[in-house]
Amino acid sequence: MTADHWNEPSGAPETVTRDVLIVGGGPAGLSAAERLAAAGLTVTLVDEQPELGGQYYRRPTPAVAERWGDHRPEGGALVERVRAAGAECRTRHTVWGVDDDGRTLLAVDGEGRPVRLRGRYLIIATGAYERVLPFPGWQLPGVATPGFAQHLAASEHTPIGERVLVAGSGPFLLPVACSLVDLGVTVVGVAEAGTPYRPRPAALGALRHPARLRELAGYVTRLARARVPIWQGHSVVRAEGTDRVSSVTVAAVGDPAAARTFLVDALCVGYGFRPQTDLARMLGCDVRTDAVTGDATPVTDPRGRTSRPGVYVIGEAAGIGGAPTARARGLLAAFDILIREGRPPARRDLLRAGAALRGLARFTELTGRLFPSPARLTSSLVPPLPGDTMICRCEAVTAREIRAVAGEAEVPAPVDVNAVKARTRAGMGPCQGRECGVAVAALVRSVAGRTTDANVFPARTPIRPIPLRALLATETTPETTPKTTPGASPDALGPATPQEERP
Repeated sequence: MTADHWNEPSGAPETVTRDVLIVGGGPAGLSAAERLAAAGLTVTLVDEQPELGGQYYRRPTPAVAERWGDHRPEGGALVERVRAAGAECRTRHTVWGVDDDGRTLLAVDGEGRPVRLRGRYLIIATGAYERVLPFPGWQLPGVATPGFAQHLAASEHTPIGERVLVAGSGPFLLPVACSLVDLGVTVVGVAEAGTPYRPRPAALGALRHPARLRELAGYVTRLARARVPIWQGHSVVRAEGTDRVSSVTVAAVGDPAAARTFLVDALCVGYGFRPQTDLARMLGCDVRTDAVTGDATPVTDPRGRTSRPGVYVIGEAAGIGGAPTARARGLLAAFDILIREGRPPARRDLLRAGAALRGLARFTELTGRLFPSPARLTSSLVPPLPGDTMICRCEAVTAREIRAVAGEAEVPAPVDVNAVKARTRAGMGPCQGRECGVAVAALVRSVAGRTTDANVFPARTPIRPIPLRALLATETTPETTPKTTPGASPDALGPATPQEERP
Protein backbone atom coordinates (compact mmCIF):
# COMPACT_ATOMS: atom_id res chain seq x y z
CA MET A 1 0.00 0.00 0.00
CA THR A 2 1.16 3.53 -0.65
CA ALA A 3 0.90 6.25 1.94
CA ASP A 4 -0.93 8.32 -0.65
CA HIS A 5 -3.50 10.60 0.98
CA TRP A 6 -4.88 9.78 4.41
CA ASN A 7 -8.07 11.63 3.61
CA GLU A 8 -11.31 9.85 4.33
CA PRO A 9 -12.97 8.07 1.37
CA SER A 10 -16.15 9.55 -0.01
CA GLY A 11 -18.98 7.87 -1.91
CA ALA A 12 -19.63 4.25 -2.69
CA PRO A 13 -17.14 2.30 -4.81
CA GLU A 14 -18.22 1.83 -8.40
CA THR A 15 -19.36 -1.71 -9.14
CA VAL A 16 -18.94 -2.98 -12.70
CA THR A 17 -20.91 -6.11 -13.58
CA ARG A 18 -20.60 -7.79 -16.95
CA ASP A 19 -21.05 -11.10 -18.73
CA VAL A 20 -17.28 -11.39 -19.09
CA LEU A 21 -14.57 -9.64 -17.12
CA ILE A 22 -11.06 -9.80 -18.58
CA VAL A 23 -7.98 -8.77 -16.59
CA GLY A 24 -5.05 -7.99 -18.85
CA GLY A 25 -4.98 -6.15 -22.17
CA GLY A 26 -2.18 -8.04 -23.92
CA PRO A 27 -2.47 -10.36 -26.95
CA ALA A 28 -4.49 -13.00 -25.07
CA GLY A 29 -6.96 -10.66 -23.37
CA LEU A 30 -7.49 -8.60 -26.52
CA SER A 31 -8.10 -11.68 -28.68
CA ALA A 32 -10.70 -13.01 -26.25
CA ALA A 33 -12.37 -9.61 -25.84
CA GLU A 34 -12.73 -9.10 -29.60
CA ARG A 35 -14.57 -12.38 -30.17
CA LEU A 36 -16.77 -12.19 -27.10
CA ALA A 37 -17.86 -8.60 -27.63
CA ALA A 38 -18.50 -9.19 -31.33
CA ALA A 39 -20.82 -12.07 -30.36
CA GLY A 40 -22.95 -9.73 -28.26
CA LEU A 41 -21.75 -10.44 -24.73
CA THR A 42 -21.07 -7.52 -22.41
CA VAL A 43 -17.32 -7.40 -21.89
CA THR A 44 -15.11 -5.23 -19.70
CA LEU A 45 -11.35 -5.43 -20.15
CA VAL A 46 -9.14 -3.84 -17.49
CA ASP A 47 -5.42 -3.18 -17.59
CA GLU A 48 -3.12 -1.30 -15.26
CA GLN A 49 -1.15 0.38 -18.05
CA PRO A 50 -2.15 3.67 -19.72
CA GLU A 51 -2.57 1.91 -23.09
CA LEU A 52 -3.75 -1.54 -24.13
CA GLY A 53 -1.44 -4.00 -25.86
CA GLY A 54 0.61 -5.50 -23.07
CA GLN A 55 4.38 -5.75 -23.33
CA TYR A 56 4.32 -7.31 -26.79
CA TYR A 57 2.01 -4.76 -28.44
CA ARG A 58 3.19 -1.83 -26.35
CA ARG A 59 2.57 1.36 -28.31
CA PRO A 60 5.42 3.76 -29.00
CA THR A 61 5.10 7.33 -27.83
CA PRO A 62 3.47 9.70 -30.37
CA ALA A 63 6.80 11.38 -31.09
CA VAL A 64 8.51 8.04 -31.76
CA ALA A 65 5.63 6.77 -33.88
CA GLU A 66 5.62 9.94 -35.99
CA ARG A 67 9.35 9.75 -36.69
CA TRP A 68 10.08 6.03 -36.81
CA GLY A 69 6.68 4.39 -37.17
CA ASP A 70 5.02 1.64 -35.15
CA HIS A 71 7.15 -1.47 -34.72
CA ARG A 72 4.04 -3.67 -34.36
CA PRO A 73 1.11 -1.98 -36.09
CA GLU A 74 -0.98 -5.16 -35.86
CA GLY A 75 -1.29 -4.50 -32.13
CA GLY A 76 -2.91 -1.12 -32.68
CA ALA A 77 -5.26 -2.66 -35.23
CA LEU A 78 -6.30 -5.34 -32.74
CA VAL A 79 -7.00 -2.74 -30.05
CA GLU A 80 -9.18 -0.78 -32.48
CA ARG A 81 -11.15 -3.91 -33.38
CA VAL A 82 -11.76 -4.64 -29.70
CA ARG A 83 -13.14 -1.16 -29.13
CA ALA A 84 -15.21 -1.31 -32.33
CA ALA A 85 -16.73 -4.62 -31.20
CA GLY A 86 -18.18 -2.86 -28.17
CA ALA A 87 -15.89 -4.06 -25.38
CA GLU A 88 -15.48 -1.58 -22.52
CA CYS A 89 -11.75 -0.94 -22.12
CA ARG A 90 -10.58 0.43 -18.79
CA THR A 91 -6.91 1.34 -18.66
CA ARG A 92 -5.07 2.56 -15.55
CA HIS A 93 -7.13 0.13 -13.46
CA THR A 94 -5.07 -1.91 -11.01
CA VAL A 95 -6.61 -5.13 -9.68
CA TRP A 96 -5.21 -5.66 -6.21
CA GLY A 97 -7.35 -8.32 -4.50
CA VAL A 98 -10.41 -10.52 -4.32
CA ASP A 99 -13.45 -9.75 -2.15
CA ASP A 100 -14.79 -12.13 0.50
CA ASP A 101 -17.25 -13.68 -1.96
CA GLY A 102 -14.31 -15.20 -3.84
CA ARG A 103 -15.46 -13.77 -7.18
CA THR A 104 -15.53 -9.98 -7.00
CA LEU A 105 -12.23 -8.37 -7.94
CA LEU A 106 -11.07 -5.28 -6.08
CA ALA A 107 -9.38 -2.56 -8.09
CA VAL A 108 -8.47 1.11 -8.13
CA ASP A 109 -8.72 3.42 -11.12
CA GLY A 110 -6.15 5.93 -12.27
CA GLU A 111 -7.33 8.47 -9.70
CA GLY A 112 -7.09 6.01 -6.81
CA ARG A 113 -10.84 5.49 -6.55
CA PRO A 114 -12.00 1.98 -5.57
CA VAL A 115 -13.80 -0.17 -8.15
CA ARG A 116 -15.45 -3.57 -7.74
CA LEU A 117 -15.37 -5.78 -10.83
CA ARG A 118 -17.70 -8.72 -11.42
CA GLY A 119 -18.30 -11.10 -14.28
CA ARG A 120 -20.24 -14.28 -14.80
CA TYR A 121 -17.05 -15.39 -16.49
CA LEU A 122 -13.60 -14.23 -15.35
CA ILE A 123 -10.68 -14.37 -17.76
CA ILE A 124 -7.27 -13.88 -16.19
CA ALA A 125 -4.74 -12.75 -18.79
CA THR A 126 -2.19 -11.08 -16.52
CA GLY A 127 0.81 -12.05 -18.64
CA ALA A 128 4.31 -12.67 -17.35
CA TYR A 129 7.31 -10.93 -15.89
CA GLU A 130 10.99 -11.53 -16.47
CA ARG A 131 12.90 -14.18 -14.59
CA VAL A 132 15.90 -12.72 -12.83
CA LEU A 133 18.57 -14.52 -10.82
CA PRO A 134 20.81 -12.62 -8.40
CA PHE A 135 24.56 -12.20 -8.66
CA PRO A 136 27.00 -9.87 -6.89
CA GLY A 137 26.33 -6.33 -8.06
CA TRP A 138 22.92 -6.90 -9.62
CA GLN A 139 21.50 -4.07 -7.52
CA LEU A 140 23.73 -1.46 -9.19
CA PRO A 141 22.14 1.27 -11.32
CA GLY A 142 22.55 0.36 -14.96
CA VAL A 143 21.70 -3.30 -14.40
CA ALA A 144 18.32 -4.05 -15.95
CA THR A 145 16.38 -6.80 -17.70
CA PRO A 146 16.40 -7.36 -21.47
CA GLY A 147 12.69 -6.58 -21.54
CA PHE A 148 13.27 -3.13 -20.08
CA ALA A 149 15.96 -2.42 -22.67
CA GLN A 150 13.58 -3.56 -25.40
CA HIS A 151 10.83 -1.34 -24.02
CA LEU A 152 13.09 1.70 -24.11
CA ALA A 153 14.18 0.88 -27.64
CA ALA A 154 10.68 0.24 -29.03
CA SER A 155 8.59 2.81 -27.14
CA GLU A 156 11.11 5.60 -26.65
CA HIS A 157 13.74 4.85 -29.30
CA THR A 158 16.20 5.33 -26.46
CA PRO A 159 19.25 3.12 -25.82
CA ILE A 160 19.76 1.84 -22.30
CA GLY A 161 23.48 2.61 -22.58
CA GLU A 162 26.39 3.12 -24.95
CA ARG A 163 28.33 -0.08 -24.15
CA VAL A 164 25.97 -2.86 -23.18
CA LEU A 165 26.36 -6.55 -22.40
CA VAL A 166 23.31 -8.80 -22.84
CA ALA A 167 23.22 -11.98 -20.78
CA GLY A 168 21.00 -14.71 -19.35
CA SER A 169 19.22 -17.39 -21.33
CA GLY A 170 16.42 -17.74 -23.83
CA PRO A 171 15.58 -16.79 -27.43
CA PHE A 172 14.66 -13.26 -26.33
CA LEU A 173 18.31 -12.21 -25.91
CA LEU A 174 19.11 -12.07 -29.63
CA PRO A 175 16.30 -9.70 -30.74
CA VAL A 176 17.10 -7.42 -27.79
CA ALA A 177 20.76 -7.29 -28.82
CA CYS A 178 19.67 -6.53 -32.42
CA SER A 179 17.41 -3.69 -31.23
CA LEU A 180 20.34 -2.16 -29.36
CA VAL A 181 22.61 -2.49 -32.39
CA ASP A 182 19.98 -0.75 -34.52
CA LEU A 183 20.14 2.21 -32.13
CA GLY A 184 23.90 2.49 -32.55
CA VAL A 185 24.77 0.84 -29.24
CA THR A 186 28.05 -1.04 -28.90
CA VAL A 187 26.90 -4.48 -27.76
CA VAL A 188 29.95 -6.00 -26.09
CA GLY A 189 28.54 -9.51 -26.43
CA VAL A 190 25.67 -11.87 -25.72
CA ALA A 191 26.30 -14.37 -22.91
CA GLU A 192 23.88 -17.29 -23.25
CA ALA A 193 23.97 -19.68 -20.29
CA GLY A 194 22.95 -22.63 -22.48
CA THR A 195 24.22 -23.96 -25.79
CA PRO A 196 21.07 -23.77 -27.94
CA TYR A 197 22.82 -22.78 -31.16
CA ARG A 198 25.26 -25.67 -31.34
CA PRO A 199 24.40 -28.37 -33.92
CA ARG A 200 22.95 -31.48 -32.28
CA PRO A 201 20.18 -34.00 -32.94
CA ALA A 202 17.65 -32.10 -30.82
CA ALA A 203 18.01 -29.09 -33.15
CA LEU A 204 16.73 -31.05 -36.14
CA GLY A 205 13.18 -30.37 -34.98
CA ALA A 206 13.72 -26.73 -35.97
CA LEU A 207 13.48 -27.79 -39.63
CA ARG A 208 9.71 -28.12 -39.10
CA HIS A 209 9.53 -24.40 -38.32
CA PRO A 210 11.16 -22.65 -41.31
CA ALA A 211 9.72 -19.23 -40.45
CA ARG A 212 11.33 -19.34 -37.00
CA LEU A 213 14.61 -20.53 -38.55
CA ARG A 214 14.63 -17.57 -40.91
CA GLU A 215 13.96 -15.26 -37.98
CA LEU A 216 16.86 -16.76 -36.00
CA ALA A 217 19.16 -16.55 -39.01
CA GLY A 218 18.27 -12.89 -39.39
CA TYR A 219 19.22 -12.11 -35.80
CA VAL A 220 22.50 -14.02 -36.02
CA THR A 221 23.40 -12.35 -39.32
CA ARG A 222 22.73 -8.86 -37.98
CA LEU A 223 24.83 -9.51 -34.88
CA ALA A 224 27.64 -11.00 -36.96
CA ARG A 225 27.70 -7.91 -39.18
CA ALA A 226 27.99 -5.75 -36.06
CA ARG A 227 30.74 -8.07 -34.77
CA VAL A 228 28.80 -8.96 -31.66
CA PRO A 229 30.09 -12.24 -30.20
CA ILE A 230 27.69 -14.85 -28.80
CA TRP A 231 29.25 -16.77 -25.91
CA GLN A 232 27.31 -19.97 -25.34
CA GLY A 233 27.56 -21.72 -21.98
CA HIS A 234 28.48 -18.47 -20.19
CA SER A 235 26.83 -16.42 -17.46
CA VAL A 236 27.46 -13.24 -15.48
CA VAL A 237 29.60 -13.82 -12.39
CA ARG A 238 29.52 -10.28 -11.00
CA ALA A 239 28.98 -6.65 -11.84
CA GLU A 240 31.06 -3.85 -10.35
CA GLY A 241 30.89 -0.08 -10.15
CA THR A 242 30.38 2.85 -7.78
CA ASP A 243 27.44 5.06 -8.70
CA ARG A 244 26.48 2.67 -11.55
CA VAL A 245 27.74 -0.48 -13.22
CA SER A 246 31.09 -0.03 -14.95
CA SER A 247 32.33 -3.56 -15.53
CA VAL A 248 30.91 -7.07 -15.86
CA THR A 249 32.67 -10.39 -15.39
CA VAL A 250 31.50 -13.34 -17.48
CA ALA A 251 32.58 -16.94 -17.01
CA ALA A 252 31.76 -20.37 -18.34
CA VAL A 253 28.89 -21.98 -16.44
CA GLY A 254 30.40 -24.35 -13.88
CA ASP A 255 33.91 -22.93 -14.33
CA PRO A 256 34.14 -19.52 -12.64
CA ALA A 257 37.93 -19.55 -12.98
CA ALA A 258 37.66 -19.06 -16.74
CA ALA A 259 36.42 -15.48 -16.46
CA ARG A 260 36.69 -12.34 -18.56
CA THR A 261 35.85 -8.78 -17.52
CA PHE A 262 34.35 -6.17 -19.85
CA LEU A 263 33.88 -2.43 -19.46
CA VAL A 264 30.22 -1.42 -19.84
CA ASP A 265 27.80 1.30 -18.80
CA ALA A 266 24.74 -0.99 -18.82
CA LEU A 267 24.03 -4.68 -18.33
CA CYS A 268 20.85 -6.52 -19.38
CA VAL A 269 20.31 -9.89 -17.68
CA GLY A 270 17.25 -12.14 -17.85
CA TYR A 271 16.45 -15.84 -17.91
CA GLY A 272 13.19 -15.85 -19.82
CA PHE A 273 9.77 -15.19 -18.35
CA ARG A 274 7.56 -16.39 -15.49
CA PRO A 275 3.76 -16.61 -15.45
CA GLN A 276 2.10 -13.89 -13.39
CA THR A 277 -0.27 -16.01 -11.32
CA ASP A 278 -0.96 -13.94 -8.19
CA LEU A 279 -4.58 -13.24 -9.08
CA ALA A 280 -5.32 -16.78 -10.23
CA ARG A 281 -3.96 -18.15 -6.96
CA MET A 282 -5.97 -15.65 -4.92
CA LEU A 283 -9.10 -16.82 -6.74
CA GLY A 284 -8.34 -20.35 -5.52
CA CYS A 285 -7.39 -21.87 -8.87
CA ASP A 286 -5.40 -25.09 -8.57
CA VAL A 287 -1.71 -24.68 -9.40
CA ARG A 288 1.13 -27.10 -9.97
CA THR A 289 4.90 -26.71 -9.82
CA ASP A 290 6.27 -27.11 -13.31
CA ALA A 291 9.20 -29.54 -13.22
CA VAL A 292 11.04 -27.75 -16.04
CA THR A 293 10.62 -24.14 -14.96
CA GLY A 294 10.02 -24.55 -11.23
CA ASP A 295 7.16 -22.05 -11.50
CA ALA A 296 3.72 -22.30 -9.91
CA THR A 297 1.47 -22.59 -12.98
CA PRO A 298 -2.36 -22.71 -12.98
CA VAL A 299 -3.84 -26.05 -13.93
CA THR A 300 -5.88 -25.45 -17.09
CA ASP A 301 -7.27 -27.44 -20.00
CA PRO A 302 -6.63 -26.39 -23.64
CA ARG A 303 -9.60 -24.03 -23.42
CA GLY A 304 -8.18 -22.19 -20.42
CA ARG A 305 -10.69 -23.57 -17.90
CA THR A 306 -9.37 -23.75 -14.34
CA SER A 307 -10.56 -25.64 -11.26
CA ARG A 308 -12.83 -22.68 -10.44
CA PRO A 309 -16.12 -22.71 -12.39
CA GLY A 310 -16.24 -19.87 -14.87
CA VAL A 311 -12.64 -18.78 -14.25
CA TYR A 312 -10.21 -18.99 -17.17
CA VAL A 313 -6.46 -18.36 -17.21
CA ILE A 314 -5.00 -17.67 -20.65
CA GLY A 315 -1.92 -16.27 -22.33
CA GLU A 316 1.44 -16.20 -20.60
CA ALA A 317 -0.28 -16.45 -17.21
CA ALA A 318 -1.13 -20.05 -18.15
CA GLY A 319 2.46 -20.85 -19.16
CA ILE A 320 5.11 -19.17 -21.28
CA GLY A 321 4.66 -19.67 -25.01
CA GLY A 322 4.98 -16.30 -26.76
CA ALA A 323 2.50 -13.87 -28.28
CA PRO A 324 1.11 -16.23 -30.99
CA THR A 325 0.37 -18.85 -28.36
CA ALA A 326 -1.24 -16.23 -26.12
CA ARG A 327 -3.56 -15.15 -28.93
CA ALA A 328 -4.53 -18.75 -29.70
CA ARG A 329 -5.31 -19.37 -26.04
CA GLY A 330 -7.44 -16.23 -25.95
CA LEU A 331 -9.47 -17.39 -28.95
CA LEU A 332 -10.06 -20.87 -27.53
CA ALA A 333 -11.26 -19.46 -24.21
CA ALA A 334 -13.63 -17.10 -26.03
CA PHE A 335 -14.94 -19.96 -28.19
CA ASP A 336 -15.54 -22.10 -25.10
CA ILE A 337 -17.56 -19.34 -23.42
CA LEU A 338 -19.60 -18.79 -26.59
CA ILE A 339 -20.38 -22.50 -26.76
CA ARG A 340 -21.52 -22.45 -23.13
CA GLU A 341 -23.68 -19.42 -23.94
CA GLY A 342 -25.34 -21.16 -26.87
CA ARG A 343 -23.55 -18.98 -29.43
CA PRO A 344 -21.01 -21.42 -30.92
CA PRO A 345 -18.43 -20.11 -33.41
CA ALA A 346 -18.02 -21.51 -36.91
CA ARG A 347 -16.57 -25.00 -36.79
CA ARG A 348 -13.69 -24.04 -39.11
CA ASP A 349 -12.66 -21.23 -36.71
CA LEU A 350 -12.65 -23.62 -33.79
CA LEU A 351 -10.62 -26.24 -35.66
CA ARG A 352 -8.18 -23.64 -36.96
CA ALA A 353 -7.53 -22.21 -33.49
CA GLY A 354 -7.01 -25.68 -32.00
CA ALA A 355 -4.59 -26.68 -34.75
CA ALA A 356 -2.66 -23.43 -34.36
CA LEU A 357 -2.28 -23.95 -30.62
CA ARG A 358 -1.03 -27.51 -31.10
CA GLY A 359 1.54 -26.37 -33.66
CA LEU A 360 2.75 -23.60 -31.40
CA ALA A 361 2.99 -26.04 -28.50
CA ARG A 362 5.36 -28.18 -30.55
CA PHE A 363 7.63 -25.20 -31.12
CA THR A 364 7.53 -24.36 -27.41
CA GLU A 365 8.58 -27.93 -26.62
CA LEU A 366 11.46 -27.64 -29.09
CA THR A 367 12.63 -24.42 -27.44
CA GLY A 368 12.50 -26.17 -24.08
CA ARG A 369 14.78 -28.92 -25.39
CA LEU A 370 17.32 -26.52 -26.89
CA PHE A 371 17.62 -24.08 -23.99
CA PRO A 372 18.52 -25.09 -20.43
CA SER A 373 15.57 -25.48 -18.11
CA PRO A 374 15.09 -22.52 -15.76
CA ALA A 375 14.87 -24.90 -12.80
CA ARG A 376 18.29 -26.38 -13.64
CA LEU A 377 19.85 -22.98 -14.17
CA THR A 378 18.51 -21.78 -10.83
CA SER A 379 19.86 -24.84 -9.04
CA SER A 380 23.30 -24.39 -10.58
CA LEU A 381 23.72 -20.60 -10.40
CA VAL A 382 22.12 -19.60 -7.08
CA PRO A 383 23.52 -21.98 -4.38
CA PRO A 384 27.21 -21.05 -4.99
CA LEU A 385 26.57 -17.30 -4.60
CA PRO A 386 28.83 -15.50 -2.07
CA GLY A 387 27.26 -14.77 1.30
CA ASP A 388 27.19 -11.00 0.83
CA THR A 389 25.17 -11.25 -2.41
CA MET A 390 21.97 -9.24 -2.13
CA ILE A 391 19.09 -11.69 -2.71
CA CYS A 392 16.10 -9.52 -1.80
CA ARG A 393 16.85 -6.04 -3.09
CA CYS A 394 13.66 -4.54 -1.67
CA GLU A 395 14.53 -5.44 1.94
CA ALA A 396 18.35 -5.74 1.54
CA VAL A 397 18.52 -9.40 2.62
CA THR A 398 21.71 -11.28 1.76
CA ALA A 399 22.37 -14.90 0.90
CA ARG A 400 24.16 -15.31 4.24
CA GLU A 401 21.05 -14.28 6.19
CA ILE A 402 18.83 -16.66 4.26
CA ARG A 403 21.25 -19.57 4.70
CA ALA A 404 21.45 -18.87 8.43
CA VAL A 405 17.67 -19.16 8.86
CA ALA A 406 17.40 -22.18 6.56
CA GLY A 407 20.08 -23.99 8.55
CA GLU A 408 18.55 -23.52 12.00
CA ALA A 409 17.83 -27.06 13.15
CA GLU A 410 16.09 -25.93 16.33
CA VAL A 411 13.21 -24.32 14.43
CA PRO A 412 10.15 -26.45 15.34
CA ALA A 413 8.42 -26.18 11.96
CA PRO A 414 10.06 -27.19 8.66
CA VAL A 415 11.97 -24.34 7.12
CA ASP A 416 10.51 -23.15 3.82
CA VAL A 417 10.26 -19.89 1.91
CA ASN A 418 7.52 -18.66 4.25
CA ALA A 419 9.65 -19.22 7.34
CA VAL A 420 12.55 -17.40 5.72
CA LYS A 421 10.22 -14.56 4.76
CA ALA A 422 8.97 -14.23 8.34
CA ARG A 423 12.46 -14.26 9.84
CA THR A 424 14.35 -12.12 7.30
CA ARG A 425 11.67 -10.01 5.54
CA ALA A 426 12.83 -11.38 2.18
CA GLY A 427 9.87 -11.03 -0.17
CA MET A 428 8.06 -8.36 1.87
CA GLY A 429 9.01 -5.43 -0.35
CA PRO A 430 7.09 -3.76 -3.16
CA CYS A 431 7.73 -6.62 -5.62
CA GLN A 432 6.20 -9.11 -3.13
CA GLY A 433 8.94 -11.65 -3.85
CA ARG A 434 8.37 -11.76 -7.60
CA GLU A 435 12.08 -11.16 -8.21
CA CYS A 436 13.71 -12.91 -5.27
CA GLY A 437 11.30 -15.80 -4.60
CA VAL A 438 13.02 -18.25 -6.95
CA ALA A 439 16.44 -17.53 -5.44
CA VAL A 440 15.16 -17.76 -1.86
CA ALA A 441 13.63 -21.17 -2.58
CA ALA A 442 16.85 -22.38 -4.22
CA LEU A 443 18.93 -21.34 -1.20
CA VAL A 444 16.49 -22.99 1.21
CA ARG A 445 16.68 -26.25 -0.73
CA SER A 446 20.47 -26.16 -0.90
CA VAL A 447 20.80 -25.66 2.87
CA ALA A 448 17.80 -27.42 4.39
CA GLY A 449 17.63 -30.21 1.83
CA ARG A 450 13.89 -29.80 1.44
CA THR A 451 11.76 -29.18 -1.60
CA THR A 452 9.26 -26.37 -1.22
CA ASP A 453 5.80 -26.70 -2.71
CA ALA A 454 6.41 -23.89 -5.19
CA ASN A 455 9.18 -21.41 -5.96
CA VAL A 456 6.93 -18.51 -5.15
CA PHE A 457 5.68 -16.75 -2.05
CA PRO A 458 1.95 -17.04 -1.33
CA ALA A 459 -0.19 -14.40 -3.01
CA ARG A 460 -1.18 -11.75 -0.48
CA THR A 461 -3.58 -8.83 -0.55
CA PRO A 462 -2.81 -6.31 -1.92
CA ILE A 463 -0.95 -7.88 -4.82
CA ARG A 464 -0.14 -4.37 -6.08
CA PRO A 465 0.58 -1.14 -4.16
CA ILE A 466 -2.61 0.92 -3.75
CA PRO A 467 -3.55 4.20 -2.06
CA LEU A 468 -4.69 3.77 1.54
CA ARG A 469 -7.80 5.83 0.86
CA ALA A 470 -8.90 3.29 -1.75
CA LEU A 471 -8.50 0.48 0.78
CA LEU A 472 -10.48 2.41 3.40
CA ALA A 473 -13.29 3.09 0.93
CA THR A 474 -13.46 -0.56 -0.05
CA GLU A 475 -13.59 -1.80 3.53
CA THR A 476 -15.96 0.78 5.02
CA THR A 477 -18.60 1.04 2.30
CA PRO A 478 -21.60 -1.30 2.72
CA GLU A 479 -21.81 -3.74 -0.18
CA THR A 480 -25.60 -3.67 -0.01
CA THR A 481 -25.81 -0.41 -1.96
CA PRO A 482 -23.37 -0.70 -4.85
CA LYS A 483 -23.13 1.82 -7.61
CA THR A 484 -23.56 -0.32 -10.73
CA THR A 485 -22.26 0.90 -14.05
CA PRO A 486 -24.99 1.14 -16.70
CA GLY A 487 -24.84 -1.34 -19.54
CA ALA A 488 -24.58 -4.55 -17.57
CA SER A 489 -26.74 -7.33 -18.90
CA PRO A 490 -29.68 -8.36 -16.67
CA ASP A 491 -28.28 -11.89 -16.47
CA ALA A 492 -25.00 -10.52 -15.13
CA LEU A 493 -26.77 -9.01 -12.14
CA GLY A 494 -27.59 -12.47 -10.83
CA PRO A 495 -25.28 -14.94 -9.10
CA ALA A 496 -21.58 -14.47 -9.75
CA THR A 497 -20.93 -18.13 -10.55
CA PRO A 498 -21.81 -18.92 -14.18
CA GLN A 499 -23.99 -21.81 -15.12
CA GLU A 500 -22.02 -24.84 -16.13
CA GLU A 501 -24.47 -25.84 -18.86
CA ARG A 502 -26.57 -23.55 -20.93
CA PRO A 503 -28.81 -24.47 -23.87
